[in-house]
Amino acid sequence: MKASGPWADSSSPLKEITFEMCVSPDRSYLSICERQPIGRLLFRLFCETREDYEVTPDEKRRNQGDKIIKTFLSKQSPQHVNIVEVFADQCRRDLERSPRREIFSTCRTAVHEYLRGAPFADYQNSMFFDRFLQWKMLERQPVTKDTFRQYRVLGKGGFGEVCACQVRATGKMYACKKLEKKRIKKRKGESMALNEKVILENVNSRFVVSLAYTYETKDALCLVLTIMNGGDLKFHIYNMGTPGFDRERVQFYAAQICCGLEHLHRESIVYRDLKPENILLDDNGNIRISDLGLAIKVPAGELIRGRVGTVGYMAPEVIRNERYSMSPDWWGLGCLIYEMTAGRSPFRARKERVKREEVERRVHEEEEEYDDKFTEDTKAICRLLLNKDPKRRLGCLLDGASGVVASVVFQKHQL
Repeated sequence: MKASGPWADSSSPLKEITFEMCVSPDRSYLSICERQPIGRLLFRLFCETREDYEVTPDEKRRNQGDKIIKTFLSKQSPQHVNIVEVFADQCRRDLERSPRREIFSTCRTAVHEYLRGAPFADYQNSMFFDRFLQWKMLERQPVTKDTFRQYRVLGKGGFGEVCACQVRATGKMYACKKLEKKRIKKRKGESMALNEKVILENVNSRFVVSLAYTYETKDALCLVLTIMNGGDLKFHIYNMGTPGFDRERVQFYAAQICCGLEHLHRESIVYRDLKPENILLDDNGNIRISDLGLAIKVPAGELIRGRVGTVGYMAPEVIRNERYSMSPDWWGLGCLIYEMTAGRSPFRARKERVKREEVERRVHEEEEEYDDKFTEDTKAICRLLLNKDPKRRLGCLLDGASGVVASVVFQKHQL
């Protein structure tokens, strides 16, 4: 590629990629500083600022909010930010009334508008942006099976196996999901495999497995993903003592799953296969949603149809092959909360031998039963999420995912 203008006197790879980014629509503040993790990190280092009010626990959020106001919104502070001073009084009033997550959202919007101007232009002439370009250049290096060391098999699925692997250059460990080409062709799963890759490329959430690399061999298509060493939720529910969890653990996992679904829905992606086997734990006990083979992007303003999922976890509207958007995922969350609490799924006992038709009949016609493991609050959220009418189901109302995240059940009660 031959450059013209200011880059014509150099043919280094870094300058070539810089030129390509100059003429690419992806060279924008939104793309570089918000959507790309390494770009966002380096821009934050460049700006030398990072506040964590929104992820501060509720009981400490008021003190953290006071600190932010005194540091950045008060004229007396040497670190005050001029462009958000006008919001100081309103933020104080809102913080005094209730330390909500959204108090500083207006300030954040104003700061982003300011940063995408002169600071972003200065950033592109700094060493931090040079480092970002170096990372992008590294990403362009071809990835093959020789990029990795292969280790033991972690599990097996419908299209192949998942094994541990290590990047030779960095030593970082990942999980390599191998989709065997023969099985894909036999089951006509080409579109499913491609769809999973495309969706994973567009999702950036700490509660959904991340796609690090893709490559192919003669026999398989390979997705290199976040490695989760803690096993799946099904194993922990049924093989670590009495089936089920205590309410604090149920609430912890439910909140993280809810955040993962919120991030997917924000990208107009419905997951459609929420079940314990697809929820994986890492070394620290945090969870991520995995296996996005049945996930699909819902076109704006439209509904989709597809009778897909796992028996016992499929929502009534999916079983009836009706049109839907995000509603099956909130039904799935209700099934998971029920199963984590009761130690059994809501419409089929563990190891019960029952035909698919019978399970689907129960989903349509029967109400789930609650024993003494359920508190009143746990019953309440399960009933809200397992409402057979998607129009009345929690998460399917006008406030969508935020309605579940900010629900009274999560905010003020224990599951």
